[in-house]
Amino acid sequence: MSIDIANESGVAVDEVGLAAVARFTLDQMRIHPLAELSVLLVDERTMTELHERWMGEPGPTDVLAFPMDELRPPHLGGGRAGDPEPGDDPGLLGDVVLCPQVAAEQAEKAGHATQDELELLTVHGILHLLGYDHAEPEEHVAMFGTQDQLLNAWRETKDTKEREGTA
Repeated sequence: MSIDIANESGVAVDEVGLAAVARFTLDQMRIHPLAELSVLLVDERTMTELHERWMGEPGPTDVLAFPMDELRPPHLGGGRAGDPEPGDDPGLLGDVVLCPQVAAEQAEKAGHATQDELELLTVHGILHLLGYDHAEPEEHVAMFGTQDQLLNAWRETKDTKEREGTA
């Protein structure tokens, strides 16, 4: 699995940790091991420009997702047409764009670390790349339920590795 992290935000973040949560998420979602993902961290000005250009909304946001392929998770009917199994075909998933400054503000309000917020936003962005949405109530339940399951499993795995000294 190829996960490219590019930090253009001017803020120091745990890029290795973001790559690890991204890899964990893609593995859990049974995405082909040769799939490619790009995670870009940008400053507030750049995020504002992207948010206004692509979403038509003012100001910066925390995360944007730009899917490249028509890959879909099992709950939405599998991968591309003709795939024998969901996620059987490698592909370029797309780009997840994060804004650490917005994440830091949200983390403070939520009472947790900025890295935890960035991990949450990475998972959220990946789910969007995989076809999840939260515009409708039933979509919201499915997406946030999956997001919570993934984050809980990730934190358990991370805590176990830290206790064992393998992290």
